[in-house]
Amino acid sequence: MKIGVLGTGVVGRTIGTRFAALGHEVTMGSRTADNPDAAEWAAQVGTAASHGTFADAAAAGELLFNCTSGAGSIDALVSAGPERVAGKVVVDVANPLDFSGGMPPSLSVCNTDSLGEQIQRAFPDAMVVKTLNTMNCGIMVDPGSVPGDHVVFVSGNDEGAKTQVKHLLGSFGWGGSQIIDLGDITTSRGPEMYLPLWLELYGALGTGSFNINVVR
Repeated sequence: MKIGVLGTGVVGRTIGTRFAALGHEVTMGSRTADNPDAAEWAAQVGTAASHGTFADAAAAGELLFNCTSGAGSIDALVSAGPERVAGKVVVDVANPLDFSGGMPPSLSVCNTDSLGEQIQRAFPDAMVVKTLNTMNCGIMVDPGSVPGDHVVFVSGNDEGAKTQVKHLLGSFGWGGSQIIDLGDITTSRGPEMYLPLWLELYGALGTGSFNINVVR
């Protein structure tokens, strides 16, 4: 599959590297075509990787991953071009963190809305699926790095899109019982509002190498 990754930070590079290792063709997009982080990543990954602008990544990808910072996600997708996003699955792993007041960040949207919903409203012809935003990027692509049972959440309006994303999660190593489908895109509010607790846990534990489980 051809996958477009929007964002050149550690999350985008980690996800892009994992997809390339699984045999997918990955194009990483940023604001400019000569982004040094994207260029270095593509050189390290090899022939399965390329880089360019957000528009280049959106045009190349059959499926898109939004790995930008939450505050810039909609602008990045606008830069990618609504016509290049339309009809595609957009996997949103970003969180609406607001650092304007310093650390720890607050949420720029919560309770009655979410970043996942905002992206879906801004791009109604895309199929937005929220997932993987409740853990660090190493665990996203290698759930076995955390021992024991733990889970990943999925939210989205389109059942076919969610099925496709669940298959990709399976290729990362997430077992079927570890993937919890919360429902439509409005249910992404809960996983996004988990982030303040995640940050407190990170501070208390001194590491991001943890995840949560649902015990039934």
